[in-house]
Amino acid sequence: MSHGVEIPGAPGGAPVVHAGALGLVELALAWVNRAVMYVGMVALAVASLVLTYSVFSRYLFKAATDWQDEVAVFCIVGAVFLAGGWVQSQRGHVGIEALASLLPPAVNRARLLVVDVLTLAFCAFFAWKSWTLFHEAWVDKMTTSSTFAPPLTIPYGLMAAGMSLLVLQLLLQVIARFVRPAPAEGDGAAS
Repeated sequence: MSHGVEIPGAPGGAPVVHAGALGLVELALAWVNRAVMYVGMVALAVASLVLTYSVFSRYLFKAATDWQDEVAVFCIVGAVFLAGGWVQSQRGHVGIEALASLLPPAVNRARLLVVDVLTLAFCAFFAWKSWTLFHEAWVDKMTTSSTFAPPLTIPYGLMAAGMSLLVLQLLLQVIARFVRPAPAEGDGAAS
């Protein structure tokens, strides 16, 4: 996302609200994304506290730290994957806009649509594989190889849920390209 540079045809920062069922789904997903963003913030704070405790307990108290690394990694995995949909809703993922300034606006819009569709296809495949990993870990009762041995359904489930939210966000953004936004209040447009 370019900050301070306006490129014709590039997606804007302000969310566009659509009328009807699409608008309701967009609002519901925005609420879920916001809630998950706060959960991710807490997870990162927990991970930092756990890792800090790990350092102090190992070096000051010579205590075993067999659970801290996995708890921290699980928190970070959850924060990263679950926040993907929110980041996509803000168009905050890293993008290279070298071609955008050279292309006419109509061609750039088509390029953005192709990129969104290809991203959607990749993320849908990733979500599907994540759900298969989760199912396999659930059925086989898989755990990590440490002495703490937490179930692998935790990171796989977080990964699958996060990728599913990202897929839903991308799908809504692709569909929204073909639907006219709802008129803003005060525009004087008839409904």
